[in-house]
Amino acid sequence: MVETAVFEAGGYRYVRGPFQYSGGVAAEPGFAIERVRFARPRPIEDGFRAIEAHLTGLGRPTTAYCACELRSPAPFTDAGFIAFNRVYVGTLERWGIFENDENPVARSNVCPEINPPTEPVFEAFCYTVPIEGPASAVKSFVIAGSGEAEEGPGDYAERIVRLGDISAEAMTEKARHVLGAMETRMTALGLGWADAGTSQVYTVYDLHPFFASEIVARGAAAAGLTWYYARPPVTGLDYEMDVRNVPVERII
Repeated sequence: MVETAVFEAGGYRYVRGPFQYSGGVAAEPGFAIERVRFARPRPIEDGFRAIEAHLTGLGRPTTAYCACELRSPAPFTDAGFIAFNRVYVGTLERWGIFENDENPVARSNVCPEINPPTEPVFEAFCYTVPIEGPASAVKSFVIAGSGEAEEGPGDYAERIVRLGDISAEAMTEKARHVLGAMETRMTALGLGWADAGTSQVYTVYDLHPFFASEIVARGAAAAGLTWYYARPPVTGLDYEMDVRNVPVERII
């Protein structure tokens, strides 16, 4: 069962998930989500400093931070992924966001296949701002990245759909699973594909065999589809997606 909660200090609600990230966030009434992409991706510690400086400049608290997009050198092992995540959430704990293994912040973390970074970096981040007037009617949200693994305990290898199979049939099944995860998370927040402004796919395998039948046909690419030639963050995963609708986006 998918559960949601409200993070009042940040002005957003979220889909509850594992300690490292939430399943997605949506702005509460009176707030909107904005996105910033770094012109040059920032290493994690430097990125956190830049995010804090940006929020301070806007007069927003660090608790307004609600989502991010990371890039890593290569897929992690299960143990390596847990170790990285524990370091990452340490800053969120200091910022008053992460507590008792409850993390409201949505996240994607993928690994470029070509010209990857030499260490994990921030590609982009999101935060909430107060808003009034007609613009407040625009739904703003970020659905966290998800690969083709069932949610739950245990090693990823035990939960991955069609592990090791990259045939067209298997990739179609993986895509269906991920699309379903996006829909489940959006539904929990009262949203659907009609509300999505950006859909992103991360895979190094051919998605054309199912692009029309599985992605376009269900409305997941009404505003187009952004395809990153990248792998999901854990060894064995082959396909990931995330979705958002953010009315204001900047590059710094």
